[in-house]
Amino acid sequence: MVIADFARKEKLGLSRTILQKLIHDGSVLCAKVAVTKPHYKVKEAEEVQIAWEEKKKVIQQPIKVDLEIIYQDDDVAVINKPAGMVVHPGAGTHAYTLVNVLLYHFKTLSDINSQRPGIMHRLDKDTSGIMVIAKNNQAHLLLSKQFSEHTIRKVYIAIVKGKVEFDEGEIEIPIGRHPLKRKQMSAQHTKEAKYAKTNYRTLKRTDDYSLLELYPQTGRTHQLRVHLAFIGHPILGDKVYGKYNDFSRLALHAKSIGFIHPRTGKFVEFTSEVPKEFAQ
Repeated sequence: MVIADFARKEKLGLSRTILQKLIHDGSVLCAKVAVTKPHYKVKEAEEVQIAWEEKKKVIQQPIKVDLEIIYQDDDVAVINKPAGMVVHPGAGTHAYTLVNVLLYHFKTLSDINSQRPGIMHRLDKDTSGIMVIAKNNQAHLLLSKQFSEHTIRKVYIAIVKGKVEFDEGEIEIPIGRHPLKRKQMSAQHTKEAKYAKTNYRTLKRTDDYSLLELYPQTGRTHQLRVHLAFIGHPILGDKVYGKYNDFSRLALHAKSIGFIHPRTGKFVEFTSEVPKEFAQ
């Protein structure tokens, strides 16, 4: 068994990403020798020591705001995030976030990341749609593995500028931090850029606009927005990558999500309604 899998099996409440960072930082010892590779194989009866400092838990305040809960059980909840809501606290945003709303609606949430209880993945502030929430740490770890292995099935709906030529296609180009505008991402071929792939299907087109169904195969920051802008069809309402503001909001919606349920082991899939303004 490799060291990263061993540590997760012991249910220490650490995510795969945190474990890998600890290993690369030399904070994991096997037989009192620092291990620097996550794929190091643990030998029988070998003592494993892991040193990490827990972050101080930030007390988040619940906020009473209506939330559409599509499904919930003891392990997961599936919700429909409204456009305009930030998912978790960050620079400049501390009070009104999805995290604060979740704390009001759910008695228990995973706390592997104490600053982001329950949060498994993120949608941009102006993107609406479906999200899965972890209610306990075991569910969080099992779902996190699916996200890291890109086995979660996600479908988005977008309205883009222009008449998309093909009925189906794929956009496959790496994405990295913009060299000058550090808060933005860009399609690029650099050492820092990461592989990114998006498949799409054209549902409807006019001379001015196209309605697309999007299937991200990777999960890079702003991936769908960057990829569509790169092929000359930016998403309507995207003030960062498109400069087309003739829409009331960012015309991007997370329509459905499918995953292996952490307790039952069965594949489940949930869908949210497309916003009314998209239909109009």
